[in-house]
Amino acid sequence: MNDKPGQTFELTDSSAGRSASLPVRAGTIGPAGLDISHLQPELDVFTYDPGFGMTAATESRITYIDGDAGVLLYRGYPIEQLAEKSSFMEVTYLLLIGELPTAKQLAEFSGHIRYHTMINETLLRFFNGFHHNAHPMAMVSAVVASMSAFYHDTMDIHNPRHREIFAHRIIAKIPTIAAAAHKHSLGQPFIYPRNDLDYAANLLNMLFAVPCEPYKVDPIAAKALDLLFVLHADHEQNASTSTVRLAGSTGANPYAAISAGVSALWGPAHGGANEAVLSMLEQIGTVDNIPKYLAMAKDKTSHFRLMGFGHRVYKNFDPRAKIIREMTHKVLAALGRDDNPLLELALRLEEIALKDEYFISRKLYPNVDFYSGVIYSAIGIPRSMFTVMFAVARTVGWVAHWQEMISDPHMRIGRPRQLYTGAPRRDYIPVSKRT
Repeated sequence: MNDKPGQTFELTDSSAGRSASLPVRAGTIGPAGLDISHLQPELDVFTYDPGFGMTAATESRITYIDGDAGVLLYRGYPIEQLAEKSSFMEVTYLLLIGELPTAKQLAEFSGHIRYHTMINETLLRFFNGFHHNAHPMAMVSAVVASMSAFYHDTMDIHNPRHREIFAHRIIAKIPTIAAAAHKHSLGQPFIYPRNDLDYAANLLNMLFAVPCEPYKVDPIAAKALDLLFVLHADHEQNASTSTVRLAGSTGANPYAAISAGVSALWGPAHGGANEAVLSMLEQIGTVDNIPKYLAMAKDKTSHFRLMGFGHRVYKNFDPRAKIIREMTHKVLAALGRDDNPLLELALRLEEIALKDEYFISRKLYPNVDFYSGVIYSAIGIPRSMFTVMFAVARTVGWVAHWQEMISDPHMRIGRPRQLYTGAPRRDYIPVSKRT
């Protein structure tokens, strides 16, 4: 990021006779940023931006989003091209390293991930401490944080080799942890990873195989899961990624930072939205009920919310939703589940909502969560595991952002400010004198 030569904003406090010059800093593409780092010392004011919707808290080279145009780029590459031509392992390499790999580099990198998928047996036994109906996200968050107790000899965040080992280790083991959480919920034996399977196929095998009979991974399901992982791998400075960066900025071990990201992702307004979409579709029930529920969504006094529509950043169609919408039909048809009543309901809901002036004027288009839950359900993944699947994919983005932040020589601990609206200074009154 560089200054735009000669471009500054001048703010003046005429009552105090003070002023501040705020330089404009330009990125590669997208809006410029107003550098307010000297605003408080020069004018004794902070900016007020609830939710940080207009604040650039960092400089990054990983992902670019243009919400108005519906653009998503990973390291400069359009998500549409990566979804069509790439794979999750290749996208993982791209996000971590910054460039697409050669065939040799991809083979070596995939091998590093593939041969580090097993987790310590003691760590595996941690799952026995959870109640059988514990939410899988609770288990994943706790077990990821516990990894720091097993790999403390390679957690020097200032050592580039240690950072690389951590990156490979967490990306390799997060599917194994996710599958173990699922198996514990079912009361089934854990299934160990297989080095002959690719990333998505290996996860499906660990989720669905049982010791008493052979299990064959459906290549269509594996391809669908791989594409979903590509679409979910990163999404700029979202809530969970910002959480990873904030936790990591303290110098906390990287497993603790990723665990914090898992916990942030769990929220229904973030990673849990695809689970909420299916619950909403079941609540609506039939196509005939759609008008009633759309009216409720418009009613400010109603507690009903139309899940899977709109996005904090995209003010146009979510580019990932376009890709996943097309894939949904192909996957369900290939799996013989194209008569899925929830899909039919989802399609009709989308069709009706996109003709409604209320949603058109507010640019409430379907987002990636609107269809991802339908696909997860079609390939047999239970609803409680939807957000876990999101976490598996997003771990790559979290790691990329953590590495970028830690290697930045200008890294500072994250410390947002506030606008205090509480009581002014007052003196303590002994309890005997209070009325």
